[in-house]
Amino acid sequence: MSRAFHFAYGRLGLTALIVLLLDQLTKSWIVSRIPQGTFVIGPESPPYTVIPDFFYIVHVGNPGAAWGIFEGYGLALAILGILAVVAILIFRKHFELHRPLMQYAFGLLIGGIIGNIIDRLRFGHVVDFLDFHFGSYRYPSFNVADSGITVGVAIYILAGLFDWKRTFCKSATPQGTEVETPEQPQASAQAQHDDETDHKG
Repeated sequence: MSRAFHFAYGRLGLTALIVLLLDQLTKSWIVSRIPQGTFVIGPESPPYTVIPDFFYIVHVGNPGAAWGIFEGYGLALAILGILAVVAILIFRKHFELHRPLMQYAFGLLIGGIIGNIIDRLRFGHVVDFLDFHFGSYRYPSFNVADSGITVGVAIYILAGLFDWKRTFCKSATPQGTEVETPEQPQASAQAQHDDETDHKG
């Protein structure tokens, strides 16, 4: 790619790199310190407790996609992720990647996608370790890459809604409507005064 491309999309590349590094560093720590299968199930395999009854650090292998769907299709999901990244770069004009906000959004998205692709090719599953509990409900474990993907998609959707609202409000404003200015009544009064003066003359 040209030098101009690297300069124009620098925010995207830097954001993706930061997400990827954070994702892989945290997963490497988890893999080296916590046995796989460690999660909140009982005293036999206690996780790291960050906030009791709310936030734990665990080690779960997810062979599928989010929430465990498409289990057993790890290679297909990895290929799909690669195609998604390539499609984003090819259709960058359609996604308005020249805009800084879009570069941050897709940087988060691409960094997360690549992070999970590396897991699938390296381990055959995605390493999840962030585990949150809300009362009796346990949210599915996730990782930094998942967070990047979720936040990136959310930014893209919100930016799209904001742009749509701005365009809608602009189109709803009447075009070509002349608004009477304060000078117009004054000009009419002056014209009437001149007519009266002419009649008197």
